[in-house]
Amino acid sequence: MARIIGVDLPKDKPIGIALQNIYGIGDTSSQRILAATGIDPGIRVKELSEEQVGQIRDVVGKQYKVEGDLRREVQSNIKRLIEISCYRGIRHRMRLPVHGQRTRTNARTKRGSRQTVAGRGQRRGIAKK
Repeated sequence: MARIIGVDLPKDKPIGIALQNIYGIGDTSSQRILAATGIDPGIRVKELSEEQVGQIRDVVGKQYKVEGDLRREVQSNIKRLIEISCYRGIRHRMRLPVHGQRTRTNARTKRGSRQTVAGRGQRRGIAKK
């Protein structure tokens, strides 16, 4: 089992896809890492030698900000936006979408489940004139 930057990579996946389990490494980054080390992206994680794992570990450690450091940086950036009370910081504080999405409909993930409001909906039993 390959362990890189404190993350266990799945054994049966190709290394090009398995590297994406590390926070901060996406498709392009994993391709660049493998190109720098000269490892075939299609090789499975369980087929890697210790030397190859060491090469990947070195490249990721030296050239990329990943996992804890990256998470800490993102959180500090959000805190800074909240403290200076800019528009994006206010949206973060209110737990609303930040990038200009509409909230009249949608945005259920950010706003939570629907809340019922008294007096809404179709009234039954009242005849129209």
